[in-house]
Amino acid sequence: MIPPVESPYLVPFDGSFRIADAPTAAPGEWDGKKPSKKRLKKLVKKLDKEQRVLYAEDRHSLLLVFQAMDAAGKDGTIRAILSGVNPAGCSVVSFKQPSEHELDHDFLWRTSRLLPERGRIGIFNRSYYEEVLVVRVHPQALENQKLPPRLVSDAVWDARYASIREHERHLANNGTVILKFWLNVSKDEQRERFLSRIEEPDKNWKFSLSDVRERRHWDRYMEAYEEALNQTSRPWAPWYAVPADDKPFMRETVAGIVLDSLRQLDLGYPEVDEETRARFDEIREALTAE
Repeated sequence: MIPPVESPYLVPFDGSFRIADAPTAAPGEWDGKKPSKKRLKKLVKKLDKEQRVLYAEDRHSLLLVFQAMDAAGKDGTIRAILSGVNPAGCSVVSFKQPSEHELDHDFLWRTSRLLPERGRIGIFNRSYYEEVLVVRVHPQALENQKLPPRLVSDAVWDARYASIREHERHLANNGTVILKFWLNVSKDEQRERFLSRIEEPDKNWKFSLSDVRERRHWDRYMEAYEEALNQTSRPWAPWYAVPADDKPFMRETVAGIVLDSLRQLDLGYPEVDEETRARFDEIREALTAE
């Protein structure tokens, strides 16, 4: 396993993370939107090169998990950092409310079957973490999950945290690099983005009454996020609590962490075997003579 990329937004592994201390805005030294966008373009080009080698080497996979409150910018960030990467080497999956078929399996099943294979980058827009976030805020949802009654108690959350940690450790032990991003948007900024969705016609389609209803549970969500990040940020599957009030800064930060993580893998193109290499001159001559 590679060590986690150092960042001021890396969630510590000792359970000391506090949302009240986590910034939602870019730091004071940030030089603004235009320079940030230019740097992002350069990062995306470098990401594209690393992804090509990841695909060719075919030994690792990369799983990017995005969680956030509504309107934090998950979709835009995913689009921005992957805009220049070969789509054949990536997959993006969004997880909504589980279907009846999915509820007939354990809570990790629906995401496990969509994990990226070796050589590819997989992006989860929301994930198995919904089971300790949304379901934690709305525990009545457990009633629809067909669990044996003896398993439905306060102990279910610790059991799920343990399952997630073991699941991610297993993936890491088998070559999957896991990076998890909580896009930390402030309640005030979310309000402004909701208003923008109402007032701007080309954003009306993004507006959802359910998003506004969930906003009423903000404090409970913050409690759920804080515990989930403390319980599951580990060296093999780190969480990064990235400020999300300034979208260009957020996207640049995420792209930088992803790029640095790929570079730590020391990827390389596969070497051609000696027998094939010995025939290069012969093959070159034959092709040239056509």
